Amino acid sequence: MLSFENIEQVKGKIFNSLNDGEFENLALELFHFQMENNPIYAPYASLILKGETPNNILKIPFLPIDFFKKEQLICKGRGIEEIFISSGTKGEQSKHLVSDVSIYKDSFLKSFELFYGNISEYCILSLLPNYCEREGSSLIYMADDLMKKSSHPKSSSYLNDYEKLAETISQLEKDGQKTILIGVSYALLDLAEQFPQKLEHTIIMETGGTKGKRREYLKEELHKILQNAFSLDNIHSEYGMTELLSQSYSKGKGIFSSPPWKKILIRDVNDPLTILENNKTGGINVIDLANIYSCPFITTQDLGKIFDDDSFSVLGRFDNSDVRGCNLLVE
Repeated sequence: MLSFENIEQVKGKIFNSLNDGEFENLALELFHFQMENNPIYAPYASLILKGETPNNILKIPFLPIDFFKKEQLICKGRGIEEIFISSGTKGEQSKHLVSDVSIYKDSFLKSFELFYGNISEYCILSLLPNYCEREGSSLIYMADDLMKKSSHPKSSSYLNDYEKLAETISQLEKDGQKTILIGVSYALLDLAEQFPQKLEHTIIMETGGTKGKRREYLKEELHKILQNAFSLDNIHSEYGMTELLSQSYSKGKGIFSSPPWKKILIRDVNDPLTILENNKTGGINVIDLANIYSCPFITTQDLGKIFDDDSFSVLGRFDNSDVRGCNLLVE
């Protein structure tokens, strides 16, 4: 049995390549740890289980994501190193109490390297003006740390200076430098309209839209505009949220893949305790093993579909919650 108090042992187990059986065993161990130590999750799960004990991940109760807005989700005896806060009006913001921020750092770095390779080979640019204007953004935290770890002298954050960003990208292109531009959708649209250029060494990764900034675009329409402006075959996307410590990535066409320590399940929207088979549309549930000390088992307000290779697509959402990389409409 894994000791969840030994953080280095836990990280070593979680972030090694897990096969399906190892993932399930670890998820079940983590479930029992949560039942013993999480004063919010345990009573909620007990009401659903009615005395039964899950013997597979399909039987584990998932906590509605709105609990992050209403409750202090953290295991007993754990301190708080960082608080990540979603955008939105006060009272409607999710707060993720992070007991050990090194878990988040390991998660996003190992996930990045799994999908894109060694971070030191890249120049990382960020265009996240709305996130920079507030405190507590997990996305800004990740982007800043990736920029530091890339060690490239031109890795930097750009607020609204599109001209300077375009000049930097142009120079990096001339140098043949592998580059990733992480940007919020409306700012990428501004850049595309004002400074289009042909990109051969640069990946554009959009992280979703921001309400009230632009007219509405379907996700496919947004990607088409960016593809045309920058002569790219695909636009990449990141699927993450304040309440999770792990990301999924799409390298195009809206098909996302997750690292081995994160699993997507689809629930029946009319019977939320029922998990659907692959290729059926429903609500997205997430098991994020990196959420050791908050809650690893979450029902989101997104609609999606899982494919037979465990990749998935996000088709929309139940409400207007602020979720990165998944909104069907970009405003």
